[in-house]
Amino acid sequence: MFDILDTADGPLLDEPYRARRALLEELFAHGVLADPFVLCSATTDRATAEDWLDPAWGAAGIEGVVVKGLAQPYQPGRRGWIKVRARDSAEAVVAAVTGRVTAPSTLLLGRYDARGRLRFIARTAPLSATARREVGGLLYPADDNHPWEQRRFSAGWGTREAIDHRPVQPDVVVEFAGDTAVDAGRYRHPVRYLRVRDDMSPEQLPPPDPREQGPS
Repeated sequence: MFDILDTADGPLLDEPYRARRALLEELFAHGVLADPFVLCSATTDRATAEDWLDPAWGAAGIEGVVVKGLAQPYQPGRRGWIKVRARDSAEAVVAAVTGRVTAPSTLLLGRYDARGRLRFIARTAPLSATARREVGGLLYPADDNHPWEQRRFSAGWGTREAIDHRPVQPDVVVEFAGDTAVDAGRYRHPVRYLRVRDDMSPEQLPPPDPREQGPS
């Protein structure tokens, strides 16, 4: 928990965040709030907050930090805070695309696991015109033996809507930037294409973490 808006004594919407936070910490300290509730860590120290943005914290489930003003009252219906996501870069092979193969709109990325199965790990955000030309000029449609030929991919995390994708020959490696929200080996949010890694082959990519592998 990171905020409290109401108590038996009345609402706290007009109280500054520093007062609401102090009350919340007091409730945990006195055992009024306990498991399964957990008090979210907070700091006013910039160095500590920057440390929490280290991608290594992603393994502990920390996606980034939320910035709140200590003097802010609660603002119903408005986002009175800023979410800063931790980001890191990695590589993967382009295994399918949306849009035209020669000018893809987005890329569906994968890596081979220890058994040689091509596993989906991420989808990029829409590519720029320059990136479409750069990547599209290197891609070729896959044959019927592509492992994702009959595969369905969700249009978004938690939705059942499928996207119209086109498998391609999985031999182009790209670098991408993504946040640290990874579930079952997959990036929960769209990642950002950075560049083609023509100095790497798909076989050089590390396999997905065997502890986090979801369906292929």
